[in-house]
Amino acid sequence: MKKYIAALFLMLTFCVNARVNPTVDRIEPPFWWSGMVEPELQLMVYGQGIGDYRPTISDSTVVLKSYSAFESPNYLVLYLDVENARPGKFDIKFERKGAKTITETYELKERRASTDDIQGYSSADVLYLIMPDRFANGNPDNDSVAMKERYVVDRGRHMARHGGDLKGIEDHLDYFTDLGVTAIWLNPVLENDARGGSYHGYFSSDMYNVDRRLGTNEDYLRLIDKAHGKGLKVVMDMIFNHIGPNHPWALDNPSKDWFNKSPERRGNHDLFVFHDNYSSDYDREVMDKSGFGIDVNQSNPHVAKYLIQNSIWWIENSRIDAIRQDTYPYCDYEMMRQWNIAVMKEYPQFNIVGEVWIENPLGSAWWQKGNRLNTGNDPELKSVMDFKLMSLASDVFNNNDEKGGKLNQLYQHMTFDYVYADINNVLRFLDNHDTDRFLRSEPQDLSGFKQGAVFLLTVPGTPQLYYGHELLMHGSKKAPGGDGNVRLDFPGGWEGDSVNCFTREGRSPMQNEARDYLSRLLKWRQGNKVVSEGTMKHYLPNRGVYVYERSLGDKTVMVFINGSTQAVELPMARYAESLKGRSAGHEVTSGRNVTFGESLAMEPREVMLIELQ
Repeated sequence: MKKYIAALFLMLTFCVNARVNPTVDRIEPPFWWSGMVEPELQLMVYGQGIGDYRPTISDSTVVLKSYSAFESPNYLVLYLDVENARPGKFDIKFERKGAKTITETYELKERRASTDDIQGYSSADVLYLIMPDRFANGNPDNDSVAMKERYVVDRGRHMARHGGDLKGIEDHLDYFTDLGVTAIWLNPVLENDARGGSYHGYFSSDMYNVDRRLGTNEDYLRLIDKAHGKGLKVVMDMIFNHIGPNHPWALDNPSKDWFNKSPERRGNHDLFVFHDNYSSDYDREVMDKSGFGIDVNQSNPHVAKYLIQNSIWWIENSRIDAIRQDTYPYCDYEMMRQWNIAVMKEYPQFNIVGEVWIENPLGSAWWQKGNRLNTGNDPELKSVMDFKLMSLASDVFNNNDEKGGKLNQLYQHMTFDYVYADINNVLRFLDNHDTDRFLRSEPQDLSGFKQGAVFLLTVPGTPQLYYGHELLMHGSKKAPGGDGNVRLDFPGGWEGDSVNCFTREGRSPMQNEARDYLSRLLKWRQGNKVVSEGTMKHYLPNRGVYVYERSLGDKTVMVFINGSTQAVELPMARYAESLKGRSAGHEVTSGRNVTFGESLAMEPREVMLIELQ
């Protein structure tokens, strides 16, 4: 009983002190800009008892429109009109009768005159996806820093942190340009103070600061600036759907409707309920309020404004070129529509790709801006992802199919490209951090690797590669270690590594052959509008060979993929409409000249990329 009374007394003392001696612990965003297109600015104020105080603004050019307190007394949200605000600093006073006034200084920076340096990405680009913790350790001093949650740094454990960081990526920017990619996409870099260390980055505990184990905000801005200086664009991975357990909102819920609660304990992950004409309201609600971890309610207008501003703050402050939005359909549909509109209003050339994990082109296309399938309000999402291609690619290209019949699956998949409003803004990939590697095991030869690379880099859409693909990194989530098997360290990224694959000398002969082959393709693709903008025509697979052309103006390239384990003499008469009387070409990957007769001789599992002459 005495322990209960003592605990109650401490709680009451805390509550009284919080109201008598309030604090302002932080204001988000930490600063803003004058001259933005959107004139309304939300400020979220954190501090014990701050919800009982009333704000005033010292600058007459900044208008306090409204403010809101919540069930938790430790939050206060201000809405300001800064349309006519001058750049500079102003004071915000928080007052309460009988209590000491709190004064906080806030800054509106002058916005840059142009956003031309924020480029977006297009089908002319190739994205290279990196998991920072697993790529390279440029600064060992930040491997182990104090966090709320305990964690270990142990490269021998799949689920532990390994120490890769932003400096490691910065140190190897020349590796990306030498390879030939034009953009880097980093898995989330924001603070992830979660159990086990959350090495992958998907449980945010602070949306305005980079995780200290990866670096600082200044490190991130410097990386982006240096990447831009080398002609590389940068894609930021964001998560609106959920947060980690040590985020302030999770530790102290602002209000009961700040988070979603599914009607079913386990929820569901059946994304097709959104485009299903027959789905029940109940199933839609379960899906809408299901998620991963602590599910944020984006339909709450305060939450929606916070998330929209957070993304704009990162764009304006860091000059990122695009955003990849995690678990996109799990967020509130209307809020995400408004987010896309708000971002594009500020940055018309920007790009956002949503992770819509549906292995059906009709379901994927339903989420893209301008699609004809979605009869409701346009989703406004510029780019979606082709998960169906990912699910097909490894089996189609890495097999011992005697007759090459599996290529029919690829042909059939491509016939559905018509459902997309903008096929060039479909992100196409062979694997990523959430899937099995394209190569499930160490390859015996490069036939499947080469076919997959040529296909990915020559069909319509925007290609994305996963780090280490060029080194034949392989693995399956089904093996012991799960996700860790497909998120292995880049060899040579750590001092003392026995193998350094950043250098030619450190790579095996097969790795060098694979990387050289891929690099030759990537550099050929740069600025080559015939594959980034041209039309496509393909032919039903014949004799185990899939043939298609990309054409723009008077330029044509043709791709021949022999899916069979047998040599083929491919009759050329059926491709006359693509050849248009031309009988010679240049094979890009080998550099040899090719002459067409009545047939084209192809070796088993060969792929040919021919520029017609």
